[in-house]
Amino acid sequence: MARISPWAVVPPLLFAGLAAVFYVGMYREDPSALPSVLIGKEVPVLTLSSFEGSDVLSAETLALPGVKLVNFWASWCVPCRAEHPQLEEMAQTGITIHGLNYKDKPEAAARFLAELGDPFATISADDTGRTGRDWGVYGVPETFVIDGDGEVILRFAGPITQRVMKETILPAIEEATP
Repeated sequence: MARISPWAVVPPLLFAGLAAVFYVGMYREDPSALPSVLIGKEVPVLTLSSFEGSDVLSAETLALPGVKLVNFWASWCVPCRAEHPQLEEMAQTGITIHGLNYKDKPEAAARFLAELGDPFATISADDTGRTGRDWGVYGVPETFVIDGDGEVILRFAGPITQRVMKETILPAIEEATP
């Protein structure tokens, strides 16, 4: 009788383990929920530059009364294009959104906004990605809900769809509203 090498079992076991990880990941309750140490804390330092004459976002601005969003975006980001109508809709209802243009070319970002509209109260450039690192941004788009004391209430990684807006972002804004 032929003897099977123990090494012949390793590839199928590795495949089964990887398949299990993917399966569990597909059925997580909120696949965009990345952990953030910022929840309940003041916004981190902002190292930003100006964008086409807009005021540069500051921690003082984020500590002003009222709930606001901080949205990291870029013109080269396809999901940013997909979420843009929801940002426009929220801005039209009076929600203050501050845009942080992440590692982008200013002329490309300006074309993006000229084409799709500008929902941002302020736009600042995170040319080097330093602010993104300080905020724990994995990639764009990412959106943070900030309360009137300048504390982070929610971090949402990924594009804001209609469902995400209604089930995640707007409830967080309501919760943060005094």
